Amino acid sequence: MKRACIYHRGRTVWGEMVDDDNAIRLPNGMLVPASSAQWLPPVTPGAATYALGLNYADHNRELGFAPKLETPLIFMKGGNCFVGHQGATPRPADANQMHPECELVAIIGRPARNVSRADALAHVSGYTVANDYAIREYLENYYRPNARVKNRDATTPIGPWIVDATDVPDPQALTLTTTVNGAVVQHGSTADMILDVAGLIEYLSSVTTLMPGDMILTGTPHGVHFCAAGDEVVCEIEGLGRLVNYLEAD
Repeated sequence: MKRACIYHRGRTVWGEMVDDDNAIRLPNGMLVPASSAQWLPPVTPGAATYALGLNYADHNRELGFAPKLETPLIFMKGGNCFVGHQGATPRPADANQMHPECELVAIIGRPARNVSRADALAHVSGYTVANDYAIREYLENYYRPNARVKNRDATTPIGPWIVDATDVPDPQALTLTTTVNGAVVQHGSTADMILDVAGLIEYLSSVTTLMPGDMILTGTPHGVHFCAAGDEVVCEIEGLGRLVNYLEAD
């Protein structure tokens, strides 16, 4: 099942994708055409968001870092940074090195504390797609995430929907692709993560209790392509969906 969050008749509503993803069925049975929906980020209000940096060896080498870090590079993201499918992201005037980052997102379904790797995926309720834009001019030491780059309003498109974990047999066997104006700029596989989804849950749950609705953005593969205002950016993950975003001048 795929669950989407939309703005409909003045309120936020969750619905189920039907008709080959061409419509959203609301709880009252009404069908809303996907083409006319106002998409919202499928995010649980108040939930925590953990994001990974440098979790793909090929991307690390691309940036000039060691292929594998000694400990995971984890940072937090606030709710205002998210924007839904078909949304717009502001590109700062001085952000000449702003590029998209396609990421698999794991959503926690039940509390996890000191969870073993073997049991970790049982705590995942679903998966979605994120585009966690990076702005190289704003990163400290070229790669140290901070609020100015990773918590800017509407700079992390997410969605279009959440796919139930039962419909994703192996989260480590998914192809990720990013296109800018139709040209492929990223192409990789979740198989190449340094720390996979289960390992990330094991690590994070050893530090803090993960709660239902919490999200883990799992990092991005190689492919740095600087974007401009007016670009259409599409991040797609096999079996999960196609997330469309538009960059606009800030």
